[in-house]
Amino acid sequence: MHALRKNRPLRRMVLASATTVSAMVLLLSLKPHTTGLAVGTSTPARQGGASAAASPGGASKSVTGRTVQTRWGPVQVRITVKDGRLTDVTAVRYPTDNPRDREINSYAIPQLRREALTAQSAQIDMVSGASYTSTGYQQSLQSALDQAHG
Repeated sequence: MHALRKNRPLRRMVLASATTVSAMVLLLSLKPHTTGLAVGTSTPARQGGASAAASPGGASKSVTGRTVQTRWGPVQVRITVKDGRLTDVTAVRYPTDNPRDREINSYAIPQLRREALTAQSAQIDMVSGASYTSTGYQQSLQSALDQAHG
């Protein structure tokens, strides 16, 4: 018997690589179970709008941005503007359907809030590991800022 036909290491490498690639494709194509949008049923105030509240030293205005649908669920923020400055940002809706969503957003939402208050705009850095939430947060924040200044 010929020595090269006995072991065939190249064939084994090709089969192992093909198996690994197939397994990765199958793994990445899995999606977590999500529930319908009934969890966060919206009220008219959540759909966007502004309200002015009297406060000492000037008027404060709260505006809720539009709901942005992301791959993992809706994201919506509410802002408070006083004397033309962004004084508060609150995430009204964000994905919480499963433990992984809650884990990611437990660190992403506070970081996005700090970024928005520091930047005083929607031009904020995305949070690593929470790109869908970050994108939805930015879009809803920009919607609220447009309403507040428009």
